[in-house]
Amino acid sequence: MSGHSKWATIKHKKGKTDAARGKLFSKLSRAITVAARDGGGDPAMNMALANAIEKAKAESMPKDNI
Repeated sequence: MSGHSKWATIKHKKGKTDAARGKLFSKLSRAITVAARDGGGDPAMNMALANAIEKAKAESMPKDNI
């Protein structure tokens, strides 16, 4: 723990959590990009893209990133 500074504790935990989420979001966005490039941009016709978008939504990825 940080001793007397509650903010320092929060900062360390948040940094660790944000780094993990960023890594996950990068992986999901790459999967979406590859699926769209390989099978087209329409999720109705491209099951790989539909699955990648569904996984991103399940992980609470922002719609702007999707």
